[in-house]
Amino acid sequence: MAQKPIQAAGGIVVRNGPRALVAIVQRSKDDRWVLPRGKLERKENAAAAARREAVEETGHRVEVYEFLGAMTYRARGRPKVVQFWRMHAAARPSRDPMKDIAAVEWLPLSAAVQRLSYPLEKLFLHHVGRRVLRRRRKSGWRKQARKPARKRAKTRRRLVRRKTRRQSRR
Repeated sequence: MAQKPIQAAGGIVVRNGPRALVAIVQRSKDDRWVLPRGKLERKENAAAAARREAVEETGHRVEVYEFLGAMTYRARGRPKVVQFWRMHAAARPSRDPMKDIAAVEWLPLSAAVQRLSYPLEKLFLHHVGRRVLRRRRKSGWRKQARKPARKRAKTRRRLVRRKTRRQSRR
């Protein structure tokens, strides 16, 4: 009889700056460096669990974007499925990381890949990380982070007006 897989979720958390940095965390129980992730709680969906785990483990509030993929492996003899989402972290921490986290590091993509302890996570971050950083550039995170909210709203209104004018000309 097949065993029911352990469901977990996490994120590739990116922080703004002159250079994009990726969060990795060191677990206290075994000093291994991993991506922020954890098991789903009862009746919790995977995206909500990913957000919760990222906040608990990094100490930063995060915005969750698109689904990036999943990793499957065996943990203590049972299959485990970890789903990952692209996330953007606030510039400053909003709380301390959980007690089971010894350290949080924000590293460039290549350094983060090298620091991770598990080969499967290294491979996953190596392949998905480039896509995450490319989407970061396209979505204009850096530009929006520098502009105050009022200016971003004005820009949005201006774009809507232009679009409306173009449609009315047709």
